[in-house]
Amino acid sequence: MRHISYMPLWHTLLNKNMRKEDLRIAAGLTTNMIANMRKNKGISMETLAKICDALQCEITDVIELTEDTPEDGK
Repeated sequence: MRHISYMPLWHTLLNKNMRKEDLRIAAGLTTNMIANMRKNKGISMETLAKICDALQCEITDVIELTEDTPEDGK
């Protein structure tokens, strides 16, 4: 099964010299939204669009689909 990873987002923030708090303010996100992304939990398409607008980037700079590995036990 595949799941969403926000690893591209964390790399994008590093490349732009931004912190998670900077993103939260720029995109109008809540601390819970940031926490959910850190746990690779889903966010709404509206939130995804806000992030892309704030970072002036594409969706692929924010999320990717990854395969579960057998040791994930899923």
